[in-house]
Amino acid sequence: MEKQILQLLIPGIGLISGLIATYVSLQNRALLAEVRREIAELENRLILRINGTYVRRQECGLREELVHERLASIVDELKNRNAASD
Repeated sequence: MEKQILQLLIPGIGLISGLIATYVSLQNRALLAEVRREIAELENRLILRINGTYVRRQECGLREELVHERLASIVDELKNRNAASD
């Protein structure tokens, strides 16, 4: 009788411990996936914030050229007005 109980008890303990290990493993994977998702979101937010804060060098060059063109057109316009009024 004791032998039969042991024959059922030992595989039962192995089965239960295997199920617990599987459950813990799945929980760890779920937590890891959640952490990775949060890290990716934070990384995206950081990149967006950096890109929104700092202007690229080429954009600065283009803006500077545009300002010079506008100033030159204003100067020409003022010269034409002054020449027309004289």
